[in-house]
Amino acid sequence: MWLKRGASAGQSEIRHAHRGLPSRADQGGDMSVMIGVDAHKASHTAVAIDESERGLGELTIRASAGQVEQLLAWAEPFAERTWAIEGAGGLGYLLAQQLLSAGERVVDVQPKLASRVRLLQSGKSNKNDPNDARSIAVAALRSRAVKEVSAEDHAAVLRVWAKRNTDLGRLRNKVACRLHSVLCELVPAGIAGEISAAHARSLLAALEPASAVEAARVELARDLIEDLVRLDEQMKASRKRIATTVAASGTTLTDLYGVGPVVAAMVIGHTKDVGRFATKDRYASYTGTAPIEVASGPRQVHRVSKRGNRQLNHAIHIVAVTQIRNRGTEGRIYFDRKIAEGKTGKEALRALKRRISDALYRQLQIDAERRREAEAKRAREGNRGAALQPARPALTPNTGSSDKPLPDPRSDYVRRPHRAPAARRPRPKARARA
Repeated sequence: MWLKRGASAGQSEIRHAHRGLPSRADQGGDMSVMIGVDAHKASHTAVAIDESERGLGELTIRASAGQVEQLLAWAEPFAERTWAIEGAGGLGYLLAQQLLSAGERVVDVQPKLASRVRLLQSGKSNKNDPNDARSIAVAALRSRAVKEVSAEDHAAVLRVWAKRNTDLGRLRNKVACRLHSVLCELVPAGIAGEISAAHARSLLAALEPASAVEAARVELARDLIEDLVRLDEQMKASRKRIATTVAASGTTLTDLYGVGPVVAAMVIGHTKDVGRFATKDRYASYTGTAPIEVASGPRQVHRVSKRGNRQLNHAIHIVAVTQIRNRGTEGRIYFDRKIAEGKTGKEALRALKRRISDALYRQLQIDAERRREAEAKRAREGNRGAALQPARPALTPNTGSSDKPLPDPRSDYVRRPHRAPAARRPRPKARARA
């Protein structure tokens, strides 16, 4: 481990603006400190700045099992501190989660924000880890776009298994393509359509190699078949594991036609917290199903979006194709209506994907509401089990339970209908005496 403390951060070549506003330390209160961390695979560099962007300290450590303890010991003089980590979902993921588990407040700074800070400088600053960490701290201090890092939940579990299933599918496709190529060199036209291990084995059983080259290719094909069988078993186990995890989450995404456990795991895992999307339009922008406006003067054109999360876009594409292939589904009816309106096949497909994105957003909102209600119910049940003892002895003796119903507490406050007083009969007038 190598350390660089003290005034070295204050001598950084990145220029900073002094706002002229008094800090909390000048006012006699606790000083708010922002600590920017430039995380790497082998090392982490942290730079602390105050509210006026003045450097307070700098630390560089090697990535190791004691990295959190070293950072916390260095940041102990800063009572009110916030950690800003660049790429908290990438190389800085482990460090961010460890700091979060230690009770620290952590925010995620996108690399673009830090690069903008460096871009707006004078251009004379060197590109090094301390300057990068300082840029991260300044970006987190001045930008409102930073998001606070939260603890991982079931969505992270689903994202892990969904990624594993995707990787297995890609490996299987690669092995199947290689097996197709080898079989085409042994048998004319090879195998038409989708290949399977049983079909390839039957084809090789009837083949007699005529040379050493063909014998080597046959042996290679058998090895590829064994790889295919192994990957098929792993994918079967992966789908079963995903189905169990999705069922345990209690999601309603599978109620939509074309959304199976694998697609549901992809949607939940890559969406994470649906509450960060205020509207369905923002969610559609994140999924890449909202068109991009390309306007110049009177010419206004909307093009397909290549932005957003491509894994979510791929999951929505699977749902759209599944609905189109099955007649009678709502997706197929909507697709046919768009075709009748004069849309092309691709335009109708993009419109259907946007509609599916809105439906997914609606179901995710329902799931989030159910989780909030379940948490509130558990909290009420937990509070109900706690017995409250009075601070002083009760003035009335404790009584046991009674089978008689208690009076309605509201009966004393119900007003009875007001009855008007009965009219008095007029007294007869006394007769005058004669």
